[in-house]
Amino acid sequence: MNIIITGGAGFIGSHVVRLFVEKYPQYRIINVDKLTYAGNLANLRDIEDKENYRFVRADICDFDTIYHLMQEERIDGIIHLAAESHVDRSIKDPFTFARTNVMGTLTLLQAAKLYWESLPEGYAGKRFYHISTDEVYGALTVNHPEGLQPEFSAHEVYGDTFFTEENKYQPHSPYSASKASSDHFVRAYHDTYGMPTIVTNCSNNYGPYQFPEKLIPLFINNIRHRRPLPVYGKGENVRDWLYVEDHARAIDLIFHQGAIAETYNIGGFNEWKNIDIVKLLIKTTDKLLGRAEGEDMGLITHVTDRAGHDMRYAIDSRKLQRELGWQPSLQFEEGIELTVRWYLENEAWLENVTSGDYMKYYKEMYKQ
Repeated sequence: MNIIITGGAGFIGSHVVRLFVEKYPQYRIINVDKLTYAGNLANLRDIEDKENYRFVRADICDFDTIYHLMQEERIDGIIHLAAESHVDRSIKDPFTFARTNVMGTLTLLQAAKLYWESLPEGYAGKRFYHISTDEVYGALTVNHPEGLQPEFSAHEVYGDTFFTEENKYQPHSPYSASKASSDHFVRAYHDTYGMPTIVTNCSNNYGPYQFPEKLIPLFINNIRHRRPLPVYGKGENVRDWLYVEDHARAIDLIFHQGAIAETYNIGGFNEWKNIDIVKLLIKTTDKLLGRAEGEDMGLITHVTDRAGHDMRYAIDSRKLQRELGWQPSLQFEEGIELTVRWYLENEAWLENVTSGDYMKYYKEMYKQ
């Protein structure tokens, strides 16, 4: 198979690219990434010279480039991860999110449609896999933990309702609205043209190579430098967390075995309040730095809550578990320690990203 993976220089995308390149030497993997601030080819240094891997710097909104690439590489499948994803940025600049997440997805769909329909076999053996987010579903309530169902989580469960694949969409931020729109376009291309599509909605990811504007890598770096840890409101908002390599395994499984036109939710049944995550990060980072346990708890600083801040997300991934046999592999405390250790051991990567030096390198490389 010849597969395009969009956004492959980003956080989740780089893990998916690495998994496919290493696991499937018989495949040809084309990593398409615009190299915005969130894309970093240093994430893929270990596989960049593999024979079955190619990087193409391109904007997914550029129809001509995408269409010609599909023809040139005889693309059989698209795994679409490229997206603007930071909610705070979407509040300040919703137009960029609409362009990339909506028009970029539509561009890919139309290029795939025209190319695959031109082939003698048509859509046979082809697949368009769109990765989305749990934020399209809106928000859930937070309950007290009495009388809840323990099989849903190894940690404390904060409510007795979960997002299932049947939940209606209720996006509350420009980011989630743009992703909801892109999801609808993907499903419309199946219903209208018969394109073989799959959509997955995943909970919050964490792990190595995440851009340090997101909570976990940002706070690890701040703890390391003893900088303030800004927590929105009281830190009572609840999120379901999944280790990024578990998400990559799920994507691999669904791409190969998922049913066409289906939606699968991917989550860890692993809910944590933001304030509890921050305290765990402090405890873990202090331990690995040789500091006294909890020494940096005083860095926690409560700031004004974010506009439209959803209270709780929680994914019910039992359909994926039941139909395809997927399970998350790590407990959260174990995954957090692996993650903190990675960032502390890869200080050069972190400094290169936080300083912006990696962007200067790409501007020189591509003369932009």
